[in-house]
Amino acid sequence: MRAVALAAALSGAASAGLAYDWAIPDWLPPPPVPGDIVMSDALVDLGRHLFYDQRLSVDGSMSCASCHEQARAFTDGRAVSVGVTGQAGGFNAPSLANVGYLPTLTWANPMVDSLEFHALIPLFGEDPVEMGNAGQEQALFARLIEDAHYQDAFASAFPDRPQADLFTITRALGAFQRTLISVGSPYDAFVYGGDRTAMSDAALRGMDLFFDHRLECYHCHLGLNFTNNLVTSRSAMPETGFHNTGLGASVGMEEFTLDPRDRGRVRTPSLRNVAVTAPYMHDGRFQTLEQVIRHYAAGGEAARLGTPDPLRDPLIIGFQISDAEIADLTAFLQSLTDEDFLADPAFANPWPEGHLANGGIAVLPENDPS
Repeated sequence: MRAVALAAALSGAASAGLAYDWAIPDWLPPPPVPGDIVMSDALVDLGRHLFYDQRLSVDGSMSCASCHEQARAFTDGRAVSVGVTGQAGGFNAPSLANVGYLPTLTWANPMVDSLEFHALIPLFGEDPVEMGNAGQEQALFARLIEDAHYQDAFASAFPDRPQADLFTITRALGAFQRTLISVGSPYDAFVYGGDRTAMSDAALRGMDLFFDHRLECYHCHLGLNFTNNLVTSRSAMPETGFHNTGLGASVGMEEFTLDPRDRGRVRTPSLRNVAVTAPYMHDGRFQTLEQVIRHYAAGGEAARLGTPDPLRDPLIIGFQISDAEIADLTAFLQSLTDEDFLADPAFANPWPEGHLANGGIAVLPENDPS
C-alpha cells in the first residue's frame, strides 16, 4: 500500500511541473514538482532573487549563493561551510547541479526529501547556525517585503498569497533550484548528442575504466546524474543510496536513524561537474580527484591505515591502478564539466551591484528627513 501511495504522489508531483518550459533535451525527463506548486517564470525569478539575497540572513552577510557559487557548480570551495556566527558546519556544501532530481537533500539525513523542507535548515537551523533566522522569522519577512521589487515579485508569483512567508519563500527557492539542470558536458555531447569528437582519447580510456568491474565506480555513480539517488517526473519510485566508503570516524546516517549499522553511511553525490567542486567527500578532506581515486584504490582510509572499517560497503574493496590510469580516469571525470551551466546568465545573480541584496548600504531619498 505504501508503494502505491508513493507512486501516486510522485505522479501528482510530476504533472505539477510538466506544463513549464524546462528548456532541456528531449531525452531528459523534467524533475518532479510538488503538487502544491505551479512552476512559472515569475516563481522561478522570485526564487532566483531570493537565492542571491543576503537579506535572507539575520545580519545581511550571507545569501544561499554564499555557500553555493555558480562557477563552482553551486558549491563553495571550503571543506565545510561556515555560518553567520563563524560556526563551521559538519558537512561540505554539496553541488546544486541537478538537485531537483535528488530524492534526499542532505549528506546524511534521509528524511529531508524536498527542496522546500530543506530550505528551512540553512534559514532557521541552530546546530549549526547558518543564516541565523531562528526566532527572527517575522523580521525576515518584513525585511523582504518592504523592498518594492519583492512587493511586485511575490504578487506575480503568488497572486492569491502576495506575501513573504515560509510557504512562499521556500517554494520560490525550490522552484529556482529545480531549474539548475546541467546536461551540457562533453560526456553528454558524446553519449546523448552523438558527437564522436566531444571527448578526448584519455577521457574515453577513463570512461572504460569508470564502467569496468575492476574499479566498480559505476555501481554507485550511475545513470543520468552519476549517483544512485534519483527521482524524475517519470519515476515510479525514488532511488536512494547511502554508503560507508571507509572514511572512518563519521557518524553519518546513524545520527538520524539511530541504527549502529548506519554509522559512516552518507549519500552518494553526483559526479557531474566534479572537477570544479573540490574539496571532496562529505567532510571535504581531499583536495584533488587523484586523492579520491587513491582513497578508493586503497579500499578506504581506514583500510589504508591497516584497520578496515567493518561497516565499510562491500563494494569498497580496493583495486590496483597505475598513474597513467589515474590520469585517464581524471580526464573522464573532467569531461563531466558543463561549462555553459557554470556561466549561464539565467542562473546568475540578478541584483545590481551595490544593492542591499548584495550587502550594499541603503540610500535614502534626498529629501528624507530621517
